[in-house]
Amino acid sequence: MLKGELLAPAGDSECFENALKFGADAIYLAGKRFGMRTASENFDMDMLSASVKKAHKKGVKVYVACNTLPRNGEIDTMPEFLEQCENCGVDAFIIADLGVMSLAEKYAPNVKRHVSTQAGIVNYQTARFLNDAGASRVVLARELTLEDIAEIRAKTNPELELEVFVHGSMCVSFSGRCLISSYMTGRDANRGDCAQPCRWKYYLYEEHRDGQYFPVTEENGGTYLYNSRDLCMIGHIDDILKAGVTSLKIEGRAKSAYYTAVVTNAYRHAIDSYYESGGEYKPEQWIFEELEKVSHREYSTGFFYGGEPGQVTSNGGYIRNYDVVAVCDDYKDGTAYITQRNRFFTGDILDVLPPSGVPFNVKVEKMFDEKGEPVSVAPHAMQKLTIPTEIEIPSGSMLRKKRV
Repeated sequence: MLKGELLAPAGDSECFENALKFGADAIYLAGKRFGMRTASENFDMDMLSASVKKAHKKGVKVYVACNTLPRNGEIDTMPEFLEQCENCGVDAFIIADLGVMSLAEKYAPNVKRHVSTQAGIVNYQTARFLNDAGASRVVLARELTLEDIAEIRAKTNPELELEVFVHGSMCVSFSGRCLISSYMTGRDANRGDCAQPCRWKYYLYEEHRDGQYFPVTEENGGTYLYNSRDLCMIGHIDDILKAGVTSLKIEGRAKSAYYTAVVTNAYRHAIDSYYESGGEYKPEQWIFEELEKVSHREYSTGFFYGGEPGQVTSNGGYIRNYDVVAVCDDYKDGTAYITQRNRFFTGDILDVLPPSGVPFNVKVEKMFDEKGEPVSVAPHAMQKLTIPTEIEIPSGSMLRKKRV
């Protein structure tokens, strides 16, 4: 079987490092311009060049998102940007605009062109057209079922790669082409500046009762009309791959390095185990549990099995069950050297996520500060500490604590 690619997000260098460390086959990111996540730190050209070199040493590909829709005043600067990205050695561009497609072919001919989900690709004829226009891959619309995807696979060039989102936030609008943010805040979602008003709480005002508002309710639910559930297909890797998908994509360029680590690690194990089992695999329970340890909204399987995934109407917030309390910098001679991220205490049982590994628990029996003095609490962000433990904690591991 041709192995499916695991594609992980990186909004900054720390996310990038975790995507590499926890098993991504490819990483998608953006430069300082033309990307759909302006709130992320993103990558200048020096950072991009260094990141590509580091990824290629591990056999990992790097895709640059150029998926905004540039206006007249911006398009003239696109050729220079594309040439710089090619000089950095990137493997592909993710493109939503046909004009950018043509410029990429001209100014960065050695970089592959992937067509973004923003293009709303829902049928094989569109996929064929884009393939003929120079696309080596299409990122299919989230609104497709597995049957739709299988038909597109059967009726397109076998060399055309198909990419789908398998995990992360979903947008209330079709293929992410939303205008609510523009109307309400002046921030254009289609240019990477979405204010996420779909997550806000709404009321109705009656025309003749000035200043009075009325809750918008759904049965006993709430007023979060547009708040989409998160996508999670970890239990259905077999169906995704059997439909002919080339690349399994994790949403989240605006999310934390911890999110990148946990979700990449979970899908890495699930995909590998699927192939090792000969295609008859369902993930172990710990993999499902891992995805409950990151901030998320209620999970669903999206549109893959037909129907609508629905909205979370009762609240607009995330489910947060765990906090990252430290990162392990090194382990030597029975001692873990860590950097604190959130407060924790001696006596706490910490949940350890090792790079590309299965999580395990460690109890903090003792803890020492940089001076070697015993401490009972780690209250300071980025504080350097040591923890004696016979259980080896690999360098790069993330230490977590369950909320109570």
